[in-house]
Amino acid sequence: MNMKSSPRRAVAAPRFAQPSIVKAVHLLAAGATLAICTTPAWSQTASGALPPVTVTGEGDQGYSAKRSTTATKTDTPLRDTPQSISVITADEMRDRAVQSIAEAARYVPGVGFAQGEGNRETPIFRGISTTGDFFIDGIRDDVQYYRDLYNIERVEIFKGPNAMVFGRGATGGLINRVSKQPEWTPSYGASLTLGSQSNRRVTVDLNQPINDQLSFRLNGLYENSKSYRDGVWLERSGINPTISWRPSAKTLVTLGYEHFKDDRIADRGIPSFRGVPVVTDPSTFYGNAAGSPTGSKLDAFNALVEHEFDNGVLLRNRTRWSQQDKFYQNVFPGAVNNAGTGVALSAYNNATSRKSIFNQTDLTFSLNTGAVKHKLLVGAELGQQDTDNFRNTGFFNNTATSVTVPLAFPTTFAPVVYRQSATDANNSGKATVSALYVQDQIELSPQFQVIAGLRYDQFKVDFRNNRNFDRFKTTDDLVSPRLGVVYKPVEQVSLYANYSIAYQPRAGDQLSSLTLSNAALKPEKFKNYEIGAKWDVLPNLAATAALYRLDRSNVIVLDPTDPTNTRTILSDGQRTQGLELGLSGNITPAWSVAGGYSYTDAKFKADTSATIRAGATVGLVPKHTFALWNRYDFSPMWGAGLGVIHRTKMFASSEQIVTAGTPFPNVVLPAYTRVDAALFFTLNKNVQMQVNVENLFNRKYFLNANSNSNITPGSPRAFRVSLNAKF
Repeated sequence: MNMKSSPRRAVAAPRFAQPSIVKAVHLLAAGATLAICTTPAWSQTASGALPPVTVTGEGDQGYSAKRSTTATKTDTPLRDTPQSISVITADEMRDRAVQSIAEAARYVPGVGFAQGEGNRETPIFRGISTTGDFFIDGIRDDVQYYRDLYNIERVEIFKGPNAMVFGRGATGGLINRVSKQPEWTPSYGASLTLGSQSNRRVTVDLNQPINDQLSFRLNGLYENSKSYRDGVWLERSGINPTISWRPSAKTLVTLGYEHFKDDRIADRGIPSFRGVPVVTDPSTFYGNAAGSPTGSKLDAFNALVEHEFDNGVLLRNRTRWSQQDKFYQNVFPGAVNNAGTGVALSAYNNATSRKSIFNQTDLTFSLNTGAVKHKLLVGAELGQQDTDNFRNTGFFNNTATSVTVPLAFPTTFAPVVYRQSATDANNSGKATVSALYVQDQIELSPQFQVIAGLRYDQFKVDFRNNRNFDRFKTTDDLVSPRLGVVYKPVEQVSLYANYSIAYQPRAGDQLSSLTLSNAALKPEKFKNYEIGAKWDVLPNLAATAALYRLDRSNVIVLDPTDPTNTRTILSDGQRTQGLELGLSGNITPAWSVAGGYSYTDAKFKADTSATIRAGATVGLVPKHTFALWNRYDFSPMWGAGLGVIHRTKMFASSEQIVTAGTPFPNVVLPAYTRVDAALFFTLNKNVQMQVNVENLFNRKYFLNANSNSNITPGSPRAFRVSLNAKF
């Protein structure tokens, strides 16, 4: 029997809604395109370049990033942006042999990752975890899956609420991927990686100008790898053709399509016993790896239209349509019995389908009022997402929802039948957003700058429970301000202060959390205060510092006046405050660095459940983290890399209260220090070879968790050998 495909037959096929395209989105996009096509073309500049088109990370030098178009929706130096932003450049990702978003963020201060049940990425920003705050080229990409970076130029990580730019969510931070775009200089690249655990991966990047007006780029990926975890593997493939048309020096049209597929085993890790992870080999799989497949498929179409008018007004219009289908199934560990001899196993599967379309239109222009300079942004966003969810519970031997197996032999081969229980999801939802926003970047003098912005979102959800035919609708009117001030005592130094607000509607990250009891409640509110400094120590070396306080309110908590602990109210639920220090760039032409330090104090301010009480530390948030990656080139022919990651202890979850029957619920993941290394060899002007070693000293550690019973052991020493060619 083909275990990779047969579990899909165990779940009834959900009824996927037909896409209902928002007419206004098409009208807006068509109107923008018509305006461009009917505007007289400007004469070509000497270089034929398009100065406004800088979304691909142009200006990145080594590990140094100078600018971002995403942070303010305008092309702005990072030094003039009053917010904590980390950029992982293409050079840094290549040097560290990065293959995932979690690996890319490994050396970013203040950012962690939860386990995500082995089927999704779950970053944690300033104590706030999320499964939906992912964007590509500034447009939402929020389905739960593992993204790849084969077609990505840089990864931008924004910390703190970002609703003024990105809308709902974006509460603790977000990750934006900037995709590779066609260029007018021919280049042809490929990379082959072989490594431990049968890691096999190949990527291609082909860029070919057709003529002065057309250029084409093709990115491709195939990977087939195993894992240090027994029975765990992944297979993924992707292809992304993109074409750009430049009819004049002031106009650019880019069209792209991506097909991406990811199949793997959902790995929920190991359980805990008496407050610590169980003692076992890091390879031990608890449950049934062959019965835990997960697969996701993405088809996406992207369109970008940019035009600069004669009066200097820049029009940028983006459209993204995507269809994402995902199925995952897992047989996973639960609690260990009091004797420490057996562990309970459970199982379920879930199918999700989502069709999304978003359109953003931005107008940017500059003007002066006396000696004061303004860069104004006016924009609108329209979007619609149709989602279907269907979940089944696993019944072992067709009768029991859990089975206990010996802790020493934690694999079950009992037949599992999947069918709906009384509480399993079978729902459909339609979410629509209509947003308007305005922003003014004000230069009062060469030393003083102010950025003020306001966004209004009307976010509607039409939710249907297909089991009992309950149907209800919600509308949230969200007003998200941002105010920042920048003072530059000297040109190389910026001191800033920032205030921002973001909201999380009750539908949640994945638009599936609405119930009759919470539909009428106000959305959660996130308020951030931040002060910081940015210093260009050298032309290509930047140091940053940020002090912040992030308050989370409108959280559903237990009513302290209710002795039965059953009534809930909305209250201030969580506060995170801390310090983030960053360093990135090139100390010398031969020495590149990236990393930083973070101090994070994340606490609950009220009782949110019987096991999460006021004063509890937020799970998976260590108090201190430090990470620093270095590359040093000893000659034009060879160099070396060295990285150090240190993390203090952290709780596996936020459940830290002793209750009857669970005398050791506060599971602690110990502190660890890990060292990574690399060697780089330039074979000729076109070919480079590198060897990367993860966990050089083979330390035993625990990477993250999903709960007290699902803990991921860190990888033992692992090697990757890559051959990179570019012509």
